[in-house]
Parts: sequence; C-alpha cells; structure tokens
Amino acid sequence: MRITLIISILLFSLNIFAQSKKVIAEVNGRKITKEQFDLYYQQRLLFVSNKKVSKQSVLEELINKELGISNAIKKKVDNDPIVKRKIEELMYHAQISKDLEGEFKKIKVSDQDVKNYYALNKEYRTAHILFRLRAKPSPKDVSTMLKEATGIYNKVLKAPDKFKVYAQKFSQSSAGKIGGDLGYQPPTRYAPEYYAAIKGKKVGYISKPVRTQYGFHVIKVLGVKKLEQINKNLYKKIIYDIKRDKIIDDYHRNLRKKAKVKVLEKFNS
Repeated sequence: MRITLIISILLFSLNIFAQSKKVIAEVNGRKITKEQFDLYYQQRLLFVSNKKVSKQSVLEELINKELGISNAIKKKVDNDPIVKRKIEELMYHAQISKDLEGEFKKIKVSDQDVKNYYALNKEYRTAHILFRLRAKPSPKDVSTMLKEATGIYNKVLKAPDKFKVYAQKFSQSSAGKIGGDLGYQPPTRYAPEYYAAIKGKKVGYISKPVRTQYGFHVIKVLGVKKLEQINKNLYKKIIYDIKRDKIIDDYHRNLRKKAKVKVLEKFNS
C-alpha cells in the first residue's frame, strides 16, 4: 500500500513537471511552454484592464509578443544604439535587484524612526510666487528674473497679506491662480533648495528669492503639521527609501573599490 502511494505521488509529480514543460504554441520555431503561459496568465489577472482576461486572449498576447521578438531579431534591432542603451539600463536595475534583494528585505522602519526623522524634517504648507527660468538660461535671463523676484519680495515683505494677490498676478506657476498655495507637502516633494529655505521657519515667514531648477521662488510658510497629524505610513515609506538608498550607495562604493574609474572632467555643481 505504501509503495503504491509513493509511486502515485511520483507519477503525479512527474506529470506536473511534464505539464510545466509542455509546449502549447510555436512561433517561428520559438516555443511557448505551459509554464510561461501560466505565469503570464497569473500576472495578467493582477493587472486592471477594461478588457476581459481569458486564457485565449492571454495566449494571443504571448503569440504577438513572440512575433514582435522574432521581427526584432530578424531586423537585428539589438544592434541599434538606442536599444542597446535601454537593454543596459534594464540590466543595471536587474543586477541591483538581484544583488541587493536580500538586504532590502532586512530593512525595518519603526515608529521611533518616524519620530526621529520628523523632528528634523517637518511637513509644511507653503505658497510661492515663481519666476520661471529655462533649463539652460543665459546670465541675462538669470539676472532679469532675480531682479523681478527681488522686487516682488520687497513688496510682499511690506504687505504680507497681499501675498495671494501678488501670486495670482505675477507667479508663472499653475498654482498661481489659487494664490500659489501648494498645500501640505512632505520634505521629499520639494526641491532641496526650496525645502532648505523654509526648514525651521514659523508660519508667516517669507523667504528671499530662492533659486531651484524651475526658477526663482518667493515662498511663504502657511502651516506646519504636528507629528500626530502626519500620515505615518507615508513617512515610513520615505524612511524606507532613505535606508534603501544608503544600501545602494554602499553597493556602488564597494564596486568602485574593485574597478578602475578615471574621471576626465569635474564639475562644480
């Protein structure tokens, strides 16, 4: 009886293995296995779509993918410089994920971590008046916009209650229509220079013109959240990302130690 049971289990296992390797379609000689199909089908069921997901539709998708791959191979698209760059980018992220997945799983974020982080990085509600600069502005552009921003700063400093009016009239931001109000934002959603200008400041504070990648901002602090008012899950995600980025930075630092890196040009910013 026991031997019969063992044989039955072995036969069942072999059948499952054979099923997983079973070929259910071929496209220009490239095989689509039952294992590939089952995995892709499960993934499609998790993806929200306005189209009904059926086994036949999933098989059609896989066939279309294989046709696309065959066509790409035929046209030697892998030799295209743009495609090569995209493949390299994919390989870079895939290798980091493979090498560091175990370290990422060890990351823990506690309520105390949130408390410690928030003590130094408050969540502010601000309004701003933006004087926009191009991505590569000329010195004249910078000088002109700084002069305009400084002029408005001097005016709102004398009449803080008119900040909203000045924002509606002069700001080159989509928020200008509502007085430049950006609402409450966690530190990571502000440009670093923007956040540095408001960090530690009290409600009502108005900054001198601050330059970011977008242009010059005149900023007014409208509110500061207390610890008990924040979304703790959001801040746990922020802290998780910080810890993850530290692991990635250490990973790259170790790679550099084993590599030959020669920098031919250095930049001041």
